Amino acid sequence: MMASSYNAKEDGHVAVPGDGTIQNKKPDNTAFKQQRLPAWQPILTAGTVLPAFFVIGLIFIPIGIGLYVTSNNIKEFEIDYTGTDMSSPCFNCSQSFSWNSTRPCTCVLPFSLEQPFESNVFMYYGLSNFYQNHRRYVKSRDDSQLNGDTTSLMNPSKECEPYARNEKMPIAPCGAIANSMFNDTLDLYYIDPNGTRIQIPLMKKGIAWWTDKHVKFRNPGGNPNLTSAFQGTTKPINWRKPVYELDTDAENNGFINEDFIVWMRTAALPTFRKLYRIIQKKNNMTPTLPRGNYTLEVTYNYPVRSFEGRKRVILSTISWMGGKNPFLGIAYITVGSVCFFLGVVLLIIHHKYGSRNNTADIPN
Repeated sequence: MMASSYNAKEDGHVAVPGDGTIQNKKPDNTAFKQQRLPAWQPILTAGTVLPAFFVIGLIFIPIGIGLYVTSNNIKEFEIDYTGTDMSSPCFNCSQSFSWNSTRPCTCVLPFSLEQPFESNVFMYYGLSNFYQNHRRYVKSRDDSQLNGDTTSLMNPSKECEPYARNEKMPIAPCGAIANSMFNDTLDLYYIDPNGTRIQIPLMKKGIAWWTDKHVKFRNPGGNPNLTSAFQGTTKPINWRKPVYELDTDAENNGFINEDFIVWMRTAALPTFRKLYRIIQKKNNMTPTLPRGNYTLEVTYNYPVRSFEGRKRVILSTISWMGGKNPFLGIAYITVGSVCFFLGVVLLIIHHKYGSRNNTADIPN
């Protein structure tokens, strides 16, 4: 059999006798497609690597020391009030309380501050062994309902099951996240030298993200009368009161209640803290929380025995870098120290072996 001849044209087509032309798969002869673009590739030599290690070390170590010192200057005080120990004032509440309890239990925990808290103090509640990052738990919500959509209010999303309806009535807000909302009440008192109990004013507004408060969460229908706006719905199963009775302040009630909004922003780890209240500094002459004796009064509403969890209250100041977090400073110091150490080691190796004559005779 004789092979037929063909001619390769410059336009990228191949001529085939009797069949016209077919597309040639060869890439165009351009700098981009033929990989002839100018490129820069660093040549790693001792003169470039050693200074890089030393510069990284000299920059990272001071930054890490600054971050670590700043973190240590933040004052933080933590109180565990789970009540698992018999000596705990909250022991009786933790043993007898459940979701279906109709009467709240109150316990009082005394504590003392050895150092005054000067600036604004942020009061957090913390939970342990609570997996808010579980996939089904995270999805168990209806964002359209939370945004005030009246259709979703009466017809919750299937993602909310089995907390979408109760006794054939739609639940507002629906889902497992809302159903498990933290509802302990925490009050702080200062005991002055005369023994008088002075209640510390706690600010409950301004604790949620601005975008959550004004964009993601809205009450349905724009009706100022929330009782009629939520008519035809029922409260979540584990709640004691409906969503329109969360607060007497109309700007902090319903879906825009800031305690509710803070809880709905799920945590990534099983041990977490969420902002509960803010204690604002009154003036520059007196500390926000002076040193001395205090009592924490807890209305114990939130059971944690079922999942072997723990509850705590954290009082903390903040700095320009946020709350207390020594990890970032330690990480910077560690990376800088490792780079500086490697620079010294490589410098010694280069000084000892780098001057050898590479053209020395090699025995056969």
